[in-house]
Amino acid sequence: MIIKSKPLSPFLLSCADLLFRCTLWRSFNKMIINEAEIKPGHSYILMCNHFSFLDGFLAFYLCSRVIRKKDGMKRLYIMSLKKQMEKNKWLRYCGSFSVEPGKLSIHESIDYAAEILSVPGNLLLFYPQAKLETCHIRYIKFEDGLAHIVPKIKGNCQLIWTSNLIDYFESVKPSVYFNMVDCGTNHDFDFEELKEKVNGHHLQAIKNNIRYTREPV
Repeated sequence: MIIKSKPLSPFLLSCADLLFRCTLWRSFNKMIINEAEIKPGHSYILMCNHFSFLDGFLAFYLCSRVIRKKDGMKRLYIMSLKKQMEKNKWLRYCGSFSVEPGKLSIHESIDYAAEILSVPGNLLLFYPQAKLETCHIRYIKFEDGLAHIVPKIKGNCQLIWTSNLIDYFESVKPSVYFNMVDCGTNHDFDFEELKEKVNGHHLQAIKNNIRYTREPV
């Protein structure tokens, strides 16, 4: 049996937004967002590269600055490992629901995610790598969870990818660059095409954001 979420209300989302903004602005030199077009009246899957403890905070900041600001996101949900939720009970009240890879309950988690995404304004934060890797890797390996969730969604759902990159350059504080791209909707979803588009975008983001030097062939 999965642990279902109790997501933050719109009021508490606003409070969390203010808290996270103040915290992140003190921690980073610059926070630069290269936005993607947000489709109104949809639910949303925000896919991110998974490289640090701060990933959830950075994604929440991005959601608030772009998707919620444009009257898109109403509720935020996160798919989290069940063992992490059992250790950290508070995750449930921040929108997390559980998943156990390799267990029969994973089908319940997939159905629950699709049910959430069938409601306009709901957003699912999703890390397709399912593990931590440096943000500077040149290939994003997708686990197959997304391929099972998206076909079950009823209604309209927009898929969005962001390559989040961090570097220092001239400052003692790091800067974070959010590189978003619209990956279409559940109606034109093709898993192989999505992976190809995300990886092409991720490589270009690295070239654009970290002063990429051309490597010899």
